[in-house]
Amino acid sequence: MAQVILILQVFKKLTTFFKSLGVKAVFDTSSSRDLTLIETCNEFVNRYKQSQLNNNEKSNSALPMLSSACPGWICYAEKQLGSYVLPFISSVKSPQQTIGATIKHHICQKMGLRPDEVYHVTVMPCYDKKLEAVRDDFVFEVEQEDANKNGLRIAEVDSVLTTGEVLDLIKFKAVDFETLDDSPLDKMLTNVSEEGYLYGVAGSSGGYADTVFRNAARMLYGREIEGPLAFKSLRNMDFREVTLEVDGKVVLKFALCYGFQNLQNIVRKVKIGKCDYHFVEVMACPSGCLNGGGQIKPKPQQSPKELLQSLETIYMENVLIKDPFENLLVKSLYDEWLEKPGSEKAKRHMHTEYHPMVKSVTAQLHNW
Repeated sequence: MAQVILILQVFKKLTTFFKSLGVKAVFDTSSSRDLTLIETCNEFVNRYKQSQLNNNEKSNSALPMLSSACPGWICYAEKQLGSYVLPFISSVKSPQQTIGATIKHHICQKMGLRPDEVYHVTVMPCYDKKLEAVRDDFVFEVEQEDANKNGLRIAEVDSVLTTGEVLDLIKFKAVDFETLDDSPLDKMLTNVSEEGYLYGVAGSSGGYADTVFRNAARMLYGREIEGPLAFKSLRNMDFREVTLEVDGKVVLKFALCYGFQNLQNIVRKVKIGKCDYHFVEVMACPSGCLNGGGQIKPKPQQSPKELLQSLETIYMENVLIKDPFENLLVKSLYDEWLEKPGSEKAKRHMHTEYHPMVKSVTAQLHNW
């Protein structure tokens, strides 16, 4: 209980710190992660069903479905892998971009603000999130009152700070974080309950494989899975798999794939049509997002491995695991705005497209 209270205190002190800099509202991306997971579950179930009808033809329902939350993986896929891998990647935006879309397209209206009146900053564990935020796919146009002027181009996310940069900012401002007053939390977008508990999902990188697997087992085969999933390590701890058997047949086969070495093995199998996974949670960083390049670094005499183990232990001990489909806040977003998972509104605001990067002739000559 003490550590749960400590996490709540950190939220409240961060709120105090950010608002001392002029920030008007501090939201929690745990809520947009749940929104992202619901859309991902819906997309997977639809792809799986369609793949059965199409006899696994490579189409928009292509399997394996590869997760899309890691911008390092997305950049690599678009620049190096061409169009043969892109159809396999989930079309759902990352939690960073789903909260950006929610704020700019929905929360603004609820607060009586125009999207251009809101400057939205996220805090992320990864420098590549800065690249993700400036993608043209995540910029939209709003009409101006002056009909003679072109529409304003508005970004869903205007700026990104890494967790390490937030720590640097606290030091730069010479703030004694421990003595900061606690501020009330903004409740419009948060997974912190009235009792002070943070609701989340299992997994150090968003819980994609865990959540989608449980939902697919329930929706496709009527199986409720209790307790932790029995992930089996293969080559290393950054490559693990879990399966569901029905009547002696493997009907679901999922994998966690972290780090580029493991990632490339999956990509090779996809390219030659020999990947037998239905879903792969892909993260560019070894150990996933807890080891993101923008994270706070280990203390002196603390190894990176020790820090990662400590972070994972703290997370699992202090987050109350809850099915995203039971999140009342997310349910209200569907009721008020998105209608239902996979709706036209959800596709417009919560999903995206990928584009193979065409190398310039100059670059090709240089490589030659």
